[in-house]
Amino acid sequence: MSQTSSTPARPQLPPVSRRGFLAGVGALGLGAAVAACAGGGPTSAGAASAGGKTPLAFWTGFTGGDGPVMQDLVDRFNAEHEGIAVTMTTMEWADYHAKLPAALTSGQGPHVAIQHLDSLPTSAARGLLEPVDDVAADLALTADDFIPTVWDAGIYAGARYGIPLDVHPLALFVNTGVVADAGLDPAAHPLDRASYEGALDTLLARGVAGHWMSPHTFTGGQTLQSLIWQFGGDLFDGEGATVAWHRDEGVEALSWMVAAVHRGWSARDVGQDADIIALQNGQAAYNWNGIWSINTLDSIPSLTWDVSRLPRIGSVDAAWAGSHNFVLTRQRGTTDAQLEAARTFISWVSEQSAAWAVGGQVPARRSARESAEFAALAPQAAVAEQVDDLRFIPSVPGIGDAVGELYTALNEAVLLTKAPAEALADAARRADEVLADNRDRYAR
Repeated sequence: MSQTSSTPARPQLPPVSRRGFLAGVGALGLGAAVAACAGGGPTSAGAASAGGKTPLAFWTGFTGGDGPVMQDLVDRFNAEHEGIAVTMTTMEWADYHAKLPAALTSGQGPHVAIQHLDSLPTSAARGLLEPVDDVAADLALTADDFIPTVWDAGIYAGARYGIPLDVHPLALFVNTGVVADAGLDPAAHPLDRASYEGALDTLLARGVAGHWMSPHTFTGGQTLQSLIWQFGGDLFDGEGATVAWHRDEGVEALSWMVAAVHRGWSARDVGQDADIIALQNGQAAYNWNGIWSINTLDSIPSLTWDVSRLPRIGSVDAAWAGSHNFVLTRQRGTTDAQLEAARTFISWVSEQSAAWAVGGQVPARRSARESAEFAALAPQAAVAEQVDDLRFIPSVPGIGDAVGELYTALNEAVLLTKAPAEALADAARRADEVLADNRDRYAR
């Protein structure tokens, strides 16, 4: 069911500041402080800091609107835990993954970190992470309180390496002003193929290319993956050993994206991020983008917008999603006190999942998604309606290298330089070679 409103404007959030909401969530008892441990002895971050606090280095890639929200949580944690001092370092994800191995080897890396679910098995296979089975057990975390696919994907080679924090799905963003100007109902979003294509035809008759199709990883890559699943296909076989995206379902999915360009529903040669900018500027009505776009759109006072689950273009409800997971790193010089402090920190932040959702996320924990605090975040709650239909890349070391070949096929086809079937088949051959190489590289 889509999120709707009685006016063209997006549903209003509660009249409360982000910091005020975070404080309110803590006051309601969603987070229970765990007794802090005293520090001691030399560590990778130096000896215990002044006042006997255990220093804890925490790395993330939260450079967008979610960064300040996590920093607020870190500040609250430090204020409530006198024996622990968490320092958060934020950098672009590409820099994060490039710097992490050397930093851990030198003892200058994080003790606790955030990793994307699809990067987690690669880091585990490279020996960068410590298993967290005991953390999950000590904190009484079970599959019953998490999205099953996300919980299961945190396991590599029989051990758990990730504690899920959130999921960040693809969703349908709507410029309700553009929709209304075309004579369409801004409160009734088209959520099946016939109504979606009908809306795009109506917009085209008014001179509007309603859905700009990105040929780039963000967000064309996530759109293509969602469509492959919607048409009943898959990216890989069950174990992630070989590619499946070049089969009929994948060809049908990519052909639909290319047809959008040929039919004029999309502009041609769409640049990186030009699709979401077109939505913001009133040049497009619809954009398939990540939930992380909520805070970006919310910061534009003149924009009237809404968000809902993805339309079903094929025969199956499905949407691409990623997930941020807490991990413990394997680092020279880490003390037992720091490991215990990291457990305390992970537990506390996990219990604040409803507060973390303010940054534009869907909590991985069911108890947080069912809370009144999360329900009050109307855009996030609307995206979460498709939580049972979310799909994830297989938990296989080096899988991102293979998926990169799919993005090449996307680029070739949507830019009209190669037919969809040929582009996907060529990409599949290259990706199968990558997968074979990775099996040797990450053999355990």
